[in-house]
Amino acid sequence: MASSTSSNPLSSGTSVFTTVPDLFFIPEFIFGGLVWTLVASTKVLIANPQGWVMFVSVFCFIFTTLWFLIFISGANKSSIWPTLDVVYHSLAAFFYLSAAVVQAYITISLKSLTSMFFKEYQLDIAAVVMCYVVTLLYALHAIFSTMRWKSSS
Repeated sequence: MASSTSSNPLSSGTSVFTTVPDLFFIPEFIFGGLVWTLVASTKVLIANPQGWVMFVSVFCFIFTTLWFLIFISGANKSSIWPTLDVVYHSLAAFFYLSAAVVQAYITISLKSLTSMFFKEYQLDIAAVVMCYVVTLLYALHAIFSTMRWKSSS
């Protein structure tokens, strides 16, 4: 039993709330939910690729929720989980970076319409900022997960 614990460095149960990188789950929920809310509350004024931003924010929110529940329940004891943790958070960071770039492009494109749609422009700016914050959180989670994975090998 002790050998399976030492081969799998992932936390489970309430230790998820006290260990890095798992500590990033909560801010990922909060700021990812803000991106989702901010993008959903803007008006689509022109044909734009904000659908990608919505897909990324909803996908990552749902998948991070499932990931978090797996960690809390302790179902992450297989030796494949450290690798999956690195892959998921790296992919989420990449997706959010691409979504942040798309959201920034849309926001810059709408700058000329700020006199008519100032509230939407402000929501778009907030969504850009939150996208980059969430990108940073997922990237940090991926980096620390990689460090944990490498140290356990």
